[in-house]
Amino acid sequence: MEGDAMTPTNGMMATQDLARMIADAAQPLPAFDDPTFGRLFDRYADRRVVLLGEASHGTSEFYRARAAISRHLIEHHGFTAVAVEADWPDAAVLDRYVRHRPGRDGTEPPFQRFPSWMWRNTDVAAFIEWLRAWNADKPPERQAGFFGLDMYNMSGSIGAVLNYLDEVDPEAASVARERYGCLHPWQEEPARYGRAVLTEGYRRCEKAVTQQWRDLLEKRLSYAAEDGVGFLDAERNARLVASAERYYRIMYYGDEESWNLRDTHMFETLQSILDAQGPQSKAVVWAHNSHIGDARHTDMGQRRGELNIGQLCREWWKEEAALIGFGTHTGTVAAATDWDGDMEVKQVRPSRPDSYERLSHDSGVPRFLLDLHRDPDLTAALGEPRLERFIGVIYRPESELASHYARCTLPLQFNGWVWFDETTAVTPLGPEHHAEHGPEGVPDTYPFGL
Repeated sequence: MEGDAMTPTNGMMATQDLARMIADAAQPLPAFDDPTFGRLFDRYADRRVVLLGEASHGTSEFYRARAAISRHLIEHHGFTAVAVEADWPDAAVLDRYVRHRPGRDGTEPPFQRFPSWMWRNTDVAAFIEWLRAWNADKPPERQAGFFGLDMYNMSGSIGAVLNYLDEVDPEAASVARERYGCLHPWQEEPARYGRAVLTEGYRRCEKAVTQQWRDLLEKRLSYAAEDGVGFLDAERNARLVASAERYYRIMYYGDEESWNLRDTHMFETLQSILDAQGPQSKAVVWAHNSHIGDARHTDMGQRRGELNIGQLCREWWKEEAALIGFGTHTGTVAAATDWDGDMEVKQVRPSRPDSYERLSHDSGVPRFLLDLHRDPDLTAALGEPRLERFIGVIYRPESELASHYARCTLPLQFNGWVWFDETTAVTPLGPEHHAEHGPEGVPDTYPFGL
């Protein structure tokens, strides 16, 4: 019996064996512009949704990989939606640009709020330009759209609903302005709304904004007949306002309900996008690993009762959903120290010895795709829960274990694992990327508006 005990030597050998199994199963990734890169992901091409993660919101390789995979799925497998962890009204500005639709008057440049570098960076700008070029000679039904799933920009969504109704139904626009009026004091600082509800009777906003969304749904046939794409935009914005009102109301308590509401909203928005595009439509999703990895096999789901969009996609689409996580060992990352703080380029600490990231690093393969369900022996070997690193827009290396690691079961959490051993921070768009004129006489950073 004593020989069966897990000693440090046995533990080291087990880790080394796992690393070797990963090395044997890993498929090395070529350069991002090599067509072979995209073809490695053909195994997921028959899915309805392919969710592509990231271990941080500020790593260039993650964005470039997702762009290469998305380009391949759009070009060769009929995917017509890229849905991202971004606010709907901001992404809608980019969607109009990539689909060659005129912009709306008075619309602010997108992604101005913290964390602006998450979507206002050179990697996203390059993908947006590719998407616009791809759509240039396509009929509307074959164009690929760019959509936001998130719900933070309540102010932008209110403005979008009102602009739409001003065009199609001025009388309804007047009613909407009155309903949204109760939210006016909080549009720029919605996080204060939750506390105000407790003391100032703003609960009445809930009924008003929900009714506004329902009114849009009731008139969907007449509105959609006039402008189907415009109606989808307005309806999702109205839904966002209703969700955001509830989100900021319950966020004050700081429990898992606010997280669950946000991810449920993102999932329902994804459903609406696919429903609007028809039964054969397929979507690529870009979001953080914490959102796209099945929460049921992580601490967040098992201990905190949180769900996420990856879990909901698996429950709804079953085997038609592919969840692909991304990881790194070390390098640099764009992140802030505190919420609403300045972006910094920070050094990522080497991964912990007891993490999935360290197993990936110890494989010795610098960049690879690992199919977590192809080899039953590997799936079983990786099935013991380990730590996994999560870096969002905030990174605090000094408290990394407490702030950025959680226990997960990788092969149950994801279908595939994309690995870059050393990574670099994204480059935010700035004045140095501004030229005199770009295509059609507009600045080359349009539609980012710099």
